[in-house]
Amino acid sequence: MAAPVAPARVRNVVFVDGVRTPFGKAGPKGIFAETRADDLVVKVIRELLRRHPELPPERVDEVAIAATTQTGDQGLTIGRTAALLAGLPKSVPGYAIDRMCAGAMTAVTTAASGIAFGAYDVVIAGGVEHMGRHPMGEGVDPNPRFLADKLVDPSALVMGNTAENLHDRYPHITKERTDAYAAASQAKYADALKNGKIGPELVPVATRSAEHGWGLATADEPPRPGTTVEDLAKLKTPFRPHGRVTAGNAAGLNDGATGCILADEETANELGLPIGMRLVGYSFMGVEPEVMGVGPVPATEKALKRAGLTIDDIGLFEINEAFAVQVLAFLDHFGIADDDPRVNQWGGAIATGHPLASSGVRLMTQLARQFAERPDVRYGITTMCIGIGMGGTVIWENPHWNGEAK
Repeated sequence: MAAPVAPARVRNVVFVDGVRTPFGKAGPKGIFAETRADDLVVKVIRELLRRHPELPPERVDEVAIAATTQTGDQGLTIGRTAALLAGLPKSVPGYAIDRMCAGAMTAVTTAASGIAFGAYDVVIAGGVEHMGRHPMGEGVDPNPRFLADKLVDPSALVMGNTAENLHDRYPHITKERTDAYAAASQAKYADALKNGKIGPELVPVATRSAEHGWGLATADEPPRPGTTVEDLAKLKTPFRPHGRVTAGNAAGLNDGATGCILADEETANELGLPIGMRLVGYSFMGVEPEVMGVGPVPATEKALKRAGLTIDDIGLFEINEAFAVQVLAFLDHFGIADDDPRVNQWGGAIATGHPLASSGVRLMTQLARQFAERPDVRYGITTMCIGIGMGGTVIWENPHWNGEAK
């Protein structure tokens, strides 16, 4: 009888680099209206390889791509088909993954777990959502027992309604406060764009319009610079009469793709790949689906506990702004001020957009670039709420930390 194989040692996982397409507005007038979702992913994969010629394509062990609506040009195991379309060797496998808004985040954590275990050395992970071609919920058939057996409140299946429910749960988070947060997000994004913080991670995408011909998408379409609280106060509340959630204090419907390179730290050093940040830990947690926006709170608590850290150890936060009320609920829980400079310092999804499954890697890419500027910060987190009542949090370590502060 053969001797048992020794268990694999856990290896350090690093985030090498991330890129994304510009984010567009969903719909017939959006920049990507006539661009295929899988072509957006292809562009991202090719850009990662172009920026890192030190990575031989045959050294990519897996391609994990998320999409919330896995049909049409977002179907057919998009991780594999995009890898083939991008020109990766046919020996490189791929798969598709879905955890609604946290699709790309889950692609990263799942692939990273494989790297830590020793199944992979290098992985490309990301996500795509073309909400113009595939509106959220397209083709779904919810089991009638969800409502018949009262497993969830009917509002749980409409994300805007869950945000209104969160306002009900936390009445001190007023519409005026969410509008102020939203206006600040737009202003921070505008400043970041002006100062060159937003832009280096973008890959230009050739677009085609039957009406206008060929174009080149080089900038995000959703931001509304100059937005004021007074502007936001005038917007309609589509989810509830006299409600608090509007198109101005929530992320819009968007199209876009993201991608990143993950690697074992020793492999990254061997190949000469840069190290943007190290993975410390992650957690996903479920909450009541009708208040899904609170999900980042227990997910963060669990991730911090498992990592042996506290919220005071976190020097930078990238929180997905699906709804302003959801971000403010998180900040209130942890005793963080609405305008804390550690939080979403380059703005968030209220300005940038939120193409569902792609957004997790946008958060990570921004955090990695912020780490490079902040050697005084050791730890940061990326966190987001997730439809059907979940939250996800990933903790990262800054490789540039100078050891002089937390």
